[in-house]
Amino acid sequence: MAAPLWQRVWPAPLAIDGRERLRVVLGAALGLLLTAWLSQALASAWAVPGWPWLVAPMGATAVLVFVVPSSPMAQPWAAVVGNTVSAAVGIACVRWLGPPALAASVAVAGAIALMFALRCLHPPGGACALLTALGGVADPRFVLFPVLVNSLLLVGIAWAYHRLTRRTPVTPPAPVVQRDDEAAALSADLDAVLARYNRVLDIRREDLEALLHDTGLRAYQRKLADTRCSDIMSKPPITVGIGTTLDEATALFGKRRIKALPVVDAGGAVVGILTPADLLRAPPGTASVGAVMTRRVRVANSDRHLSELIPLFAGSGHHHLPIVDAGGCLVGVLTQSDVVAALCRLDAPAV
Repeated sequence: MAAPLWQRVWPAPLAIDGRERLRVVLGAALGLLLTAWLSQALASAWAVPGWPWLVAPMGATAVLVFVVPSSPMAQPWAAVVGNTVSAAVGIACVRWLGPPALAASVAVAGAIALMFALRCLHPPGGACALLTALGGVADPRFVLFPVLVNSLLLVGIAWAYHRLTRRTPVTPPAPVVQRDDEAAALSADLDAVLARYNRVLDIRREDLEALLHDTGLRAYQRKLADTRCSDIMSKPPITVGIGTTLDEATALFGKRRIKALPVVDAGGAVVGILTPADLLRAPPGTASVGAVMTRRVRVANSDRHLSELIPLFAGSGHHHLPIVDAGGCLVGVLTQSDVVAALCRLDAPAV
């Protein structure tokens, strides 16, 4: 379903908190200030009289390299080469095409095509091409100064600023590492979806894959946190009483193929638990379950979250856990098999 018109006109704000926004704003101001100061200092030696020492497209470059430094369009190669080759295309159009309107339109289109070819797509590059075409700049030295120098200074300052303020600076794509079959399948699925989407995304593929992984993990953790014992326990529980004979208990183990029997009193409260090991340790002549059962039993409330009990099954040797209601009466038994089955269901994708 398409988003409402008001959401398309007035989209949601970027997911950046106040402190991060202040860091970005200060960085952009500092970056442009230092770039302008250094470029002005170099202008006397490199610039042609009447040329600017700082070009306007650097403002758009600053937005990218300071606000979204991980974007493919903000990488050093994209920013520096994109601005430079686009300015060169604009100059070529001025020298060979003549009319400003024609030169401007061809310059921007040509700059986009060349940036695609060189894998350096950078939106301010289109502004560099337009600037040179409309300004009638025909001297190739304009590409070196101010465009190339401005771009190098601004990108270098942005990299240093991100490093000093403890944010990951612009980086090349992460190297490919060997992954397990599930991760490789997810990567192949992502490639197929991106190929079908067939649009330019302002995010690195590696970052998109990491976001999908983290989102899936967060969803799994949320579902795990919402799962309670009452949702997955085995019920109704198979129980015995204190006076049940050992022969009856032995027969029940064989018939039901279970590994533990909660022992309850007349009111349904848990008073012990019986395992096959308890039967093997029973002295000859023992008559009832009450004489050999384990009396110290750990129980859990039916509304307790599964996430709280996983460490119990994983690290303390528990294989079965009686589940009681608010009144202390037995309502079910949670086993390792129940936990494993629940985790498998949570891991399965929704359809």
